Amino acid sequence: MIFSTHHLLSAALATLVIAASEQEVFHDQSQIGFDPRAYPKRVVQCQAFNRRTDEKKDIDISFVELNLSAPRTLILVHGWPGLWSTWANQIIEFQQDYHLLIPDTRGFGGSTHPGDVESSGTMGDFVGDLACILEDRKVSKAVCIGHDWGSQICWEAARMRPDLFEAAVGVVVPYITSAGPFTPIEQLAVHLKTLTYQVYFQKRTAEAVAELNRDIRRSLRSTYRSIDSPRPKTALMSDTSFLDAWKEYDIIPPSSLLSKNEEDYIVEQYSIQQFDNTLQFYTHTNRLQSHAFSHDQGNFTISQPTLSIYPTEDPVANWHVVAGMLQSDKFLANHRTEAVRSAHWPQLEAPETFNRLLWSWLQELPPPIQLLHDKEDL
Repeated sequence: MIFSTHHLLSAALATLVIAASEQEVFHDQSQIGFDPRAYPKRVVQCQAFNRRTDEKKDIDISFVELNLSAPRTLILVHGWPGLWSTWANQIIEFQQDYHLLIPDTRGFGGSTHPGDVESSGTMGDFVGDLACILEDRKVSKAVCIGHDWGSQICWEAARMRPDLFEAAVGVVVPYITSAGPFTPIEQLAVHLKTLTYQVYFQKRTAEAVAELNRDIRRSLRSTYRSIDSPRPKTALMSDTSFLDAWKEYDIIPPSSLLSKNEEDYIVEQYSIQQFDNTLQFYTHTNRLQSHAFSHDQGNFTISQPTLSIYPTEDPVANWHVVAGMLQSDKFLANHRTEAVRSAHWPQLEAPETFNRLLWSWLQELPPPIQLLHDKEDL
């Protein structure tokens, strides 16, 4: 596209507006706490593929961007049922010192989906979406920080694209390699009963989506639990319902992890597409394809600096023990492991400890590599 003087002037004014709004965000958050609606969002169009219909699709990936002029980029990737705003405490902590990119994963919030939940949400697809964001923002290197399924996305991003991802952090979920044979979730759930809900999500995906969609706030509250306000003991152990363990509760108590404003925002954002495409992480075909792609590539070792942050009291699993069973460290050449006393959401439940550990690790990284393009071009 050829840009006229009018276009260039408009672009310059837009850049000034965005810069000004970012400065306002810094000020506002220090005064009133985290308000997700105060953060402007960008949208980039990325190429995707609907494998069910065998056709290419363009999808919109929405993301928040802060502090474009900082020398090092952090890209923060949420899991299920997360959203960009679940990095609230890290956004407030790191936005003055790092260039932050915080996307909604395809199928969540404002990020669209190619329309095939069963087979069009592989790890390769997610990594491609991150690469699309980096290309759009003209960033040549980034540190990938992921929570829950976002952890696995970041592990795979570092493994698949060491040219783009200079380091990786996995929060909760350890690096799960594909060096061995594929193991169906049904087999894993036999040994770890708290993974049974994933069998439900896999085998009865449409039924699970319908259950979650009936009351989005209730569904979200069932997952955003802390040590002090845990799930019922039978939660996660049913292969026919995700919420049945809460049937004695007319109203699930609000989560201490979120303010009312934050919860309202997440409910609002989930209402856009509901849970329809979010269970892509759990489908058999996506998992099998992700494993097959990685296994066939054969490069299982991640040589970049990596950090694992495990919660001590996650009701899903003792992830530190799981990492040992998987021999994750064997495939991580420059790795550190830390623990945070929390349930499944350490970045929300224990932000001071979490941020301190992340700060320490980030400051030990080699100096950041310069961006590929002049940031003024943006």
